[in-house]
Amino acid sequence: MNHDCLWVLDEVQLMDVGLATSGQLQAFRVAREHNSRMLRPCRSWWMSATLQRTWLEKSPEMRPLAAELHQSAIPVKDRAGRLWDDVDKPLRLQPVTDTGAIAKLAAQAHIENEGNRQGPTLIVLNTVDAAIELRKNLQKDKRLVGVDVRLLHSRFRPHERAAWREAFLNRNACAPGTNRIIIATQVIEAGVDISAGLLLTELAPWPSMVQRFGRAARWGGSAQLIVLDRQPKDDRAAAPYTKEEVDAARQALDYLSNGSPLALEAFEEQHADLLPSLYPYNPKHLLLSHELDDLFDTTPDLSGADIDISRFIRAGEERDLQVFWQELEADTMPGRRLRPAREALCSVPFLKAQDWLCGKGQRVKQGVRAWVWDWLDGTWRAAERRDLFPGQTVLVDAKSGGYDVSFGWDSASREPVPPVAPAVPTKEELGDAAEDDEQLSAYAWQTIAFHGAQVGGEAARLGDRLCPELRTLFHLAGRWHDAGKAHDAFQNSIRRSEFARRDLAKAPDGSWLSPKQLYPDGRGGRRAGFRHELASTLGLFAVLIRHAPNHAALLGPWGEVLGAAAAGTPETSHSPPNQLEREVIALSAEDFDLLAYLVCSHHGKVRAAWHTSPADQEAADNAVRIRGVREGDTLPSVLLATENGRFEALPECALTLAPAAIGLSDTTGRSWTDRVLGLLERHSSFQLAFLEALLRVADQRASSRPDVDPLLHDPQHSDGHIWEGKRS
Repeated sequence: MNHDCLWVLDEVQLMDVGLATSGQLQAFRVAREHNSRMLRPCRSWWMSATLQRTWLEKSPEMRPLAAELHQSAIPVKDRAGRLWDDVDKPLRLQPVTDTGAIAKLAAQAHIENEGNRQGPTLIVLNTVDAAIELRKNLQKDKRLVGVDVRLLHSRFRPHERAAWREAFLNRNACAPGTNRIIIATQVIEAGVDISAGLLLTELAPWPSMVQRFGRAARWGGSAQLIVLDRQPKDDRAAAPYTKEEVDAARQALDYLSNGSPLALEAFEEQHADLLPSLYPYNPKHLLLSHELDDLFDTTPDLSGADIDISRFIRAGEERDLQVFWQELEADTMPGRRLRPAREALCSVPFLKAQDWLCGKGQRVKQGVRAWVWDWLDGTWRAAERRDLFPGQTVLVDAKSGGYDVSFGWDSASREPVPPVAPAVPTKEELGDAAEDDEQLSAYAWQTIAFHGAQVGGEAARLGDRLCPELRTLFHLAGRWHDAGKAHDAFQNSIRRSEFARRDLAKAPDGSWLSPKQLYPDGRGGRRAGFRHELASTLGLFAVLIRHAPNHAALLGPWGEVLGAAAAGTPETSHSPPNQLEREVIALSAEDFDLLAYLVCSHHGKVRAAWHTSPADQEAADNAVRIRGVREGDTLPSVLLATENGRFEALPECALTLAPAAIGLSDTTGRSWTDRVLGLLERHSSFQLAFLEALLRVADQRASSRPDVDPLLHDPQHSDGHIWEGKRS
């Protein structure tokens, strides 16, 4: 998404610190593009009726670019005709004390406006709690019998929101004479095409006021605007805004008696000295270059310690997690295939969610059942307070309550929640959602060699079109990517009812052991957390160790440094390398590192760092073990495709985890971490992620093709003879 994309960021006044992040990201892309570390460009547009160039200048790297950005606006001479001359929005400022006072004022204004109603009455408040309280108050008002009172805010599920557009958020539902009151929060400020005949809005920062005014007389005509001023005495009373922002907006209203577009444009042009206070922007967090590179390494996230990026998206404590409700039998755990549909997810502030589900304790309250997904075990597990953080997805038993279809998320509600039908997860989603899962290998029978040839062909085609200089390397990466599946831990995971062979890359759904049984080592134990792509990568190192220990990608540059320490280097092979091995030996050090990285990262589960997983640590093996691969493991001989379309046997080899160590190894030279840092320096995180994604795309495309593997029925294949096949 950082290559060959156009980002359109609309209504940026609502983006909070995310606006600064978007500017920083674009500046990082441009800098890498200028340094030839981007294969394809990426551009950004920022859009808003209240957009200020100074907002983007708050991003340090973006500041020079912001000064040169082209800005589209409507010239003064063109501000005439429809939606300019035919709009009248008289406004007045009305002091209020509390939500009860707002309810009385709103009911009276709605009734008085009955004969001149040019659309619904819209009431915009600054907090969800106040909006909910107002609806309850209006529902009790006997003067409003027969009035359709609606509520919308950010704590509703998309399932309920979808019905709003059909029911009352469209032009037909806003015709003159509409006897409806819509109570809303900031969600009404963007993406809603309605036109109110009467607008009551709580005083808010100026950008919000302009957006709210735009929801009245939106298609021409007239509307009455009433600005409700609680006159907050401090920031706490002004929350979620600051007192300074609200005071600045109040000062601006002293100059205005009309909220029409012409009046607003004229005011801002005549009082430019007020703009800095009306449009302040001081993001609390800025995404810096070194933080971007740190975020490239997802290892902590894959180990169960989720990376929190919310500070780069939204400021304050009101950061959200997502909740969905499902009906579950008592004393039963949710199934591992249960996934929420997007329409079922409700945003809830994480601090409030902690109190709702756990009270004052660390575990879920009695009578409440909630779960979070455990990536390491590939199952739902009981939630605790520590699991309820921004960005988390929480499953709650529908009988535990917490949601009302008319009011949204409600911690006090004890009524069962009507569930939304769960999503049907794809193979990719299931494969990505757990450490031990082979959904992405569950296809029709295919050998490692044939599947590799297919992926190599797809990767080469992508390389031809997107990065021709890397076509050959992509082809080689595709042919090598699954070599590690020859490892016994992988092959032992397949029930061979049809093919008694040890070189399978794909097998149908019913041919796999259950997730809890995957990766048996053949000696009564398991290699839990086994990653075949790590074994594939170590196989590449094994080729150089066997035939070219002084290769530039291994010990070549470090011979004098290592000196006597390298005396323990394994003896080189006395047999000459075959075509398959020569392709690897012919690579430069830089190309070898990129090849190894692409092979290692093609599932996204082993990438920038090699660390023991919790499963490795629990195994307590005497030997070093990383991602299920042990120091000294043997990778059996396996056929792989060569560049010229033949299949040759990669000889059996011993795997060493030496690259995982810090510093120089007397066997493999630089560490894996040093190699990845070098790749990031040469390619940038954006470009490296793009290349990584291309190989994964090639793998997915090849896996979904219905081609029949001719090697499955080739009698010569079992004894390792070369198969004269066509190039994929």
